[in-house]
Formats: sequence, structure tokens, C-alpha cells
Amino acid sequence: MAKLFEPLQIKSVELKNRIVVSPMCEYSSVDGFSNDWHLVHLGSRAVGGAGLIITEATAVSPEGRITPDDLGIWKDEHIEGLKRIITFIEAQGSIAGIQLAHAGRKASHTSPWKGGKMLSSEEGGWETVAPSAIAFRETERNPIALDKAGIEKVVSDFRDAAKRALQAGFKVVEIHAAHGYLLHEFFSPLSNNRPDEYGGTFENRVRILLEIIDAINEVWPKHLPFFVRISASDWTEGGWTLEESIQLTRILQTKGVDLIDCSSGGNIPHAKITVGPGYQVHFAEAIKKETGILTGAVGIITTAEQAEEILASGKADVVIMARQLLRDPYFPLHAAKALNVDVKWPVQYDRAKL
Repeated sequence: MAKLFEPLQIKSVELKNRIVVSPMCEYSSVDGFSNDWHLVHLGSRAVGGAGLIITEATAVSPEGRITPDDLGIWKDEHIEGLKRIITFIEAQGSIAGIQLAHAGRKASHTSPWKGGKMLSSEEGGWETVAPSAIAFRETERNPIALDKAGIEKVVSDFRDAAKRALQAGFKVVEIHAAHGYLLHEFFSPLSNNRPDEYGGTFENRVRILLEIIDAINEVWPKHLPFFVRISASDWTEGGWTLEESIQLTRILQTKGVDLIDCSSGGNIPHAKITVGPGYQVHFAEAIKKETGILTGAVGIITTAEQAEEILASGKADVVIMARQLLRDPYFPLHAAKALNVDVKWPVQYDRAKL
């Protein structure tokens, strides 16, 4: 059996294979609600055979959205539409997960195909928040530095969102602490110059994430998987480092976190990153080697053979794929054929299995 198609048990949940659909923003919501696009987009990847399907970055508050078009879970009314999607995903034998997110200083922008620019108040934009009043780009307005009450609200918003995720039926929760969004902004000295207990030392900079995890653990069952996505490096001198990511992971292990989704970058617009096939896999490998935790590898993973090599050589435990699964929703079925593994197809498609 190819490693890519070996089941993976995480707490009470079994993934039928090691292929995970990465959270990919669709910018197709109105007021945070899921709709037919999300059903078909996520449902297609379930039909295509992925073991775990994680929603796009799902905002825990309206001000935490990247754009006005983001998916949300900040109110109870969002639950019903998400339930419908989860029911379909599970009917295909896949597991449904949700990524909970707050965009921080990168909020209040237009969607990429609308220009990706920061919205003014006249255009429907809102005030953004961050650890410090430092804009992502010099051309953008500064965010408001969160005070203690603001931080407490963020923590509460994540807890309430996790509670709604459980009510909706998700089996995996992932905190988005990567890509220059709010939690990553706290981690990095390049975006956090606070003088209080949330800035300065490593312990202070990761404090908000640990408080959020503690809050989510109040409502998220211990038998269900808990992931955290991090940017393992800022790729910039003076920024967040792989060594700090390993140090953080050791703490997260003590708090019931099961898997680290190992991405990188996103906090500094001028970071110099050499991009190529598997360019971020070494982060997953290093964190797994140093801590023993389950890791997910990301970063231009496009073929069955490449994915299999990553897993078979012990560099990661799952491959978390994005663009390739946009190009080919049925990648898992095609990968099984390429690796000579017989997997079950949807009965509706079985006559095409050759």
C-alpha cells in the first residue's frame, strides 16, 4: 500500500488517506454565509476522494474578514448552511474540517479579482486591528493596536466560533496562525512592538494563541482533532523563525494540539522567498523531527509521486494541497491509479474506473 493511501487515525477520527484539501479562500460569501458555490467546491473534492477537506479561512468576527466576501462563523445563523456541506462531505466518506481565522491588519480589502486593495470607509471598509499600529504596506492605513479588552474579545470570538463549528458537525478544527494574519502578527517582532505582556519575549508574543487554545479547549471535545496552521518562517531577518516554530510546537503539544500545518511567509510584503516544488516541505520535516508531532506539508505539491515521497520518507504525515486540487478535484482518484492502489470510487462514477 502506498503511504499516501494509508488511513491515519487522529484521536477518534480516521482519515481514509493522507490527502488534505487546504483551506482556500473563495471570496464568494455574502455576510459570511455559505452557499451553493461552497457546497459544490468542497463537495467536489469529497467526490474526488480527499481524506480531509478544510474550509477556507472562516472569519470569527466581521472585522476579522480579509474581504467582505469571506466565509464566516460569527453568528448562529451561519451554522445551517455549513451543516448542509458537512453532510454531503461525510456521505462521500471524507472528513470535514474548519479553519478559524482573523485577518488582523490584512482585513478590509477587496477580493483579488476586484483588485485586492484596502477598502476605505466610503467603500464599506472597516477599522483593522493588530498587535501594533503598523500597516502591512506603507501605502495602507495603520491598524488600531488591540488593547486588553480587544484581545479578550478576539479570544472569546475564537471560542464561540469553535462552539458553532462543533454544532455544525465539523470533526476537525484548525486555528489559522499563519500568512501574516492576526495571530502571526503577534508572533513576529516585525509586526509586534508591544511593551506589555503580549510583546517582546517569545513567551509574550505567543501568549494570545495559547489563550485562544485554552478557550477553544473549553468547548471543543478532547476526542476530536485540533490543528494549528503556522508560518514556520517570515523568511526575513529579525522575523519569526523555524527555531521559534519548533519551540512553539512543543508548547502546543502540551495543550492537545495534534497536527501542525506547516506553511510560511505572508507577514512581510518584501520577503525574499525562492518558490519551487515542495519549497516548504522542509519546515514540516524539521518540526516533525524535533518534536514528534504530526505535521502537514504544503507548497507546490502537484504529483502523486511527489506526495508519496514526502510521506514515505517521513517528512510529514499528510500532504495539504491547494492549487493542484483546484486544477483537479479528482486528484486523489488519479493519484491512486498512478500509484497502483485500488480505491473505492463513488458508485455513480464506478463505470468510469478503468
